[in-house]
Amino acid sequence: MPTLLIVHHTPSPNCQAMFEAVVSGATAPEIEGVRVVRRAALSATAGDVLDADGYLLGTPANLGYMSGALKHFFDQVYYPCLDSTKGRPFGYYVHGGNDVTGAVRGIESVTTGLGWRRAAETVTVTGEPDKAALERCWELGATIAAGLAD
Repeated sequence: MPTLLIVHHTPSPNCQAMFEAVVSGATAPEIEGVRVVRRAALSATAGDVLDADGYLLGTPANLGYMSGALKHFFDQVYYPCLDSTKGRPFGYYVHGGNDVTGAVRGIESVTTGLGWRRAAETVTVTGEPDKAALERCWELGATIAAGLAD
């Protein structure tokens, strides 16, 4: 059974709402045959990454960059997973108070280095996520999970 690994840093109610919408989409009843594993960024391991077939990442934008927790995740898994995970699909979402540009740039840089293939449109939100933003998060989770089910 294919596995979707969701790695997230969820320190605020806004990030929590986005995370819950992503998980809801990834675990929608109509998507069958995909195991969804959730890991906080500080506890996700290279083994988790190697055991998964696709990835969904979530982070706040902190001080113009991805969270330190997601950066720590990438630092821990980059070299152990570099050769074995090339071409795997991923997607991500970012929440910021007013600007997410640096966080997006950082995630794009690391995932390009890993050779991962973006399989869904990135969801970025500044301020409180509205209904449309949460629907985009749901779609992100559903899209990545459904792509693994094919």
